[in-house]
Formats: sequence, structure tokens, C-alpha cells
Amino acid sequence: MSIKIYHNPRCSKSRQTLQLLEEKGVQPDVIEYLKKAPSRAELESILSMLNMEPRDLMRKGEAIYKEQNLKDNSLSDEQLITAMLENPILIERPIVLANGKAAIGRPPETVLEIL
Repeated sequence: MSIKIYHNPRCSKSRQTLQLLEEKGVQPDVIEYLKKAPSRAELESILSMLNMEPRDLMRKGEAIYKEQNLKDNSLSDEQLITAMLENPILIERPIVLANGKAAIGRPPETVLEIL
């Protein structure tokens, strides 16, 4: 079973989620998405698995969200996805992929539902 975690080691929830997976004997493929952003296809697939709209996966408290006026409702999904790809800090974290499903580790225990 291939399991991936889109991880930010500076984020406490991301670290807690990774630790929880490891405690359950899961050794996920750790993707530090701030260093290597997902591709457009990967991000679109993640959104589909989460059944979320792009804005729902965005960290609205980030300065870049405000600076780029990403709250503007006239922006298309494509524009929001492009913003996340260009500024991966905007992507909510951590995201775990397993068994063709995805979950956001907020709280960390949420990811156990897809294992």
C-alpha cells in the first residue's frame, strides 16, 4: 500500500500526523511540498479525492493570500490552482493519500480513516 504525506516539517500538525502514521507502522512517502510543489494534475487529483474546491484547500491566513487578493470571488478555479502551484505555502497541510483517498490531518487522527 503506497501512502504519501504532503508535509511541512515546520508545521506542528504536519509533524503530529507523520508521527501518528509512523506509530501505526506506516512509512509514508514524505513529500516536502514547499520544496517540490505538486504538479497541476496531482493538485487537481487531490482536490477531487478530498471533494473540495480550490479555495477550500487554501490557507487563508497566509500573507500571500491577502497580497494577491485571492478572496476575490471572481477568480476561477484555474487561477486559484495556479496561485497554489506558484505559492505552495497556500496549500493546507498535511495531506495524506492512501487507498485512492485523501485526508487532511487536522486533527491528525482524521487521516486514520483512509488507511
